[in-house]
Amino acid sequence: MINLLSLYKTTNLESNIRPVLNKISKNGDVVFAIAIFGILFVLLFPVIPSILDILLAFSIAISVLVLLTSMFIHRPLEFSVFPTILLVTALIRLSLNIASTRLILSNGNNGKAAAGHVIEAFGNFVMEGNVIIGVIVFIILTIINFVVITKGSGRIAEVAARFSLDAMPGKQMAIDADLAAGLINESTAKTRRKELEDESTFFGAMDGANKFVRGDAIAGLLITFINFIAGIVIGIVQNNMSFQQALDTYTTLTIGDGLVAQIPALIISLSAGLLVSKSGNVGSTEKIIYTQLAKIRPLALCSVLTFFMAIMPGLPYAPFLLISILSGTTAWMLKEIKKEAKTVAEKSSNKDSAGVESNDNDQTATQDEPISAMLQLDIVSIELGYALLPLTSYKNNRLTDQIKALRKQMAKDLGFVIPSVRIQDNLQLDNNRYSIKIKEIECAGGEIKPNMLLIMDPKGEEISIDGENTREPAFGLPAKWIDESKQEEAIFKGYTVVDPPTVITTHFTEIIKENITELLSFSETQKLIDSIADSHKKLISDTVPVQISVSSLQRVLQSLLSEMVSIRDLPTILEAIAEIAKVANNNIIQITEHVRTRLARQLSYAHTNNEGYIPAITLSPMWEQAFMESLVSNANSEKQLAMAPSRLQEFVSTVRKTYEEQIIKGSIPILLVSSPIRPYVRSVVERIKPSVVVLSQSEIYPKTNINVLAQV
Repeated sequence: MINLLSLYKTTNLESNIRPVLNKISKNGDVVFAIAIFGILFVLLFPVIPSILDILLAFSIAISVLVLLTSMFIHRPLEFSVFPTILLVTALIRLSLNIASTRLILSNGNNGKAAAGHVIEAFGNFVMEGNVIIGVIVFIILTIINFVVITKGSGRIAEVAARFSLDAMPGKQMAIDADLAAGLINESTAKTRRKELEDESTFFGAMDGANKFVRGDAIAGLLITFINFIAGIVIGIVQNNMSFQQALDTYTTLTIGDGLVAQIPALIISLSAGLLVSKSGNVGSTEKIIYTQLAKIRPLALCSVLTFFMAIMPGLPYAPFLLISILSGTTAWMLKEIKKEAKTVAEKSSNKDSAGVESNDNDQTATQDEPISAMLQLDIVSIELGYALLPLTSYKNNRLTDQIKALRKQMAKDLGFVIPSVRIQDNLQLDNNRYSIKIKEIECAGGEIKPNMLLIMDPKGEEISIDGENTREPAFGLPAKWIDESKQEEAIFKGYTVVDPPTVITTHFTEIIKENITELLSFSETQKLIDSIADSHKKLISDTVPVQISVSSLQRVLQSLLSEMVSIRDLPTILEAIAEIAKVANNNIIQITEHVRTRLARQLSYAHTNNEGYIPAITLSPMWEQAFMESLVSNANSEKQLAMAPSRLQEFVSTVRKTYEEQIIKGSIPILLVSSPIRPYVRSVVERIKPSVVVLSQSEIYPKTNINVLAQV
């Protein structure tokens, strides 16, 4: 050993080997390709016995390495290359089987070392000079591999692949829900989706790869049978050997060859079984086994039962007594360890929890935690029937991605981030139904055909394509569900084509707009104030809560949002409130109208069309006068509308008719009124047409062009 070390130091062997290893690692793909071609070379060309010995030893070593790796990994995905290794090792064993068969049949007359010393050693060791023993041992090993391990691991892989695929939509939805709820960030969500995809691919590959293991076992058995029969025939007919000599020689070679192939195959099959059976557990195999079997009560009962078996007449007492003592001792040691750990925990608890009244209180608090968690509401949620779960991963247009994009767009347009949207399944819904809930109360719902497309005619005419008649859930427009194969035809005919996730998202958008005021809570209002606290400290300190409380500010912002007015420019809104707060005396309507006047540029820009003007419908002097005369003051000096119901009905009918006439002509006009009556006209109009925008003349920016289309 000293001479070897000195030789190592003098020749500087490490410095010579390291560059070679670095080159191999950099060109791993080339090395792997050469290795595969090497396997094909062994399949086609003869191999000398000494080389075959090395290759057989390598086959056994690689199978042992795979087994140990399977035991020590914590999760199956840590060994995701296993299906590939399974295929390559099966190919190696088959190529070595062919090479050894060639040597056995061609050189069998040279004795038991004809196919190398590895095969000879395995044959002699197992057979021990008895042909029958060797054959029986080989058959038993083959049965264990083929019937027990291979079949069992194949079934586990098949079930795991099926369950993994079935559970994929639910897991994806859970990831997207956590992301939408802010529990994880985008990078974590991507990592989890990648792991989920890899897991599904892995178990699918394992399901297929186990077929190679099963086929390898069958091929090994057939090759051994062929070697046995053909070897004896060749030995007697061509090599002039006696039957006894041929039987002894070729049986040793055949059984040795079969064992050298079956033992690595058995080890690889065992590795596959360990790997796929670990799918529901995390941790190395020995830790999982220890954790789940190291229980005091089962070990104690095992000790008692084996003791009774030891004292039963006719059974050898020594083995059972030894097992009884070992299991009993293990149970006692576990009990002592648990007792010691409990003592240490109690001491630590006493140090850390001074002032706690009693353990009963702790237990009660612990039990109350899940109950208190149930008190929290999901502010916004979408519940899906079972058949709609795949919409969360719908082609390149996932429902979750659409909801995420919608939240970003609404934050940009309205200056308010709607709460996280929880998307979850609800088995109580019909398979094709969905439900949109605000604060866990259903606001709307609908039915979706997940594998079809919804089409509508923009002109409102009858749709000429065959399909299932329905109504678009968001606006109630006539529509049809058609097969995806008819999509090009529908586009060619000028119909609007919508996929299922977009149908839900559109409906969800309208529901959010209708209930936007409920989503701006007190806490959300405070968050908006805090978001500009650093850049507008003086403005906030002089305004909130000095001139207006947070709750009153919340009501002002809700009034703006109810008419889809963006509150993104919060500093300007606070400045306007500071200007009017003392005069308005906390009159929310008066404060809101003044804020809208300060936002004139924003309002005018939002409603200017592509031609550069605002299309408008105005009120006639008669209706202006009628509304002014109908305003009365209440006890708090707040104005209220007191118009006769008949007059209101007449006004509503006139507005509806005029507005619909303009829509038919292709315009979406605003209703332009004088400032004093604007909020009251709006309160009347929103009952029939919530989408109608009502602006006052003071809310029009001076440089804005107005095109009056009609007069009411």
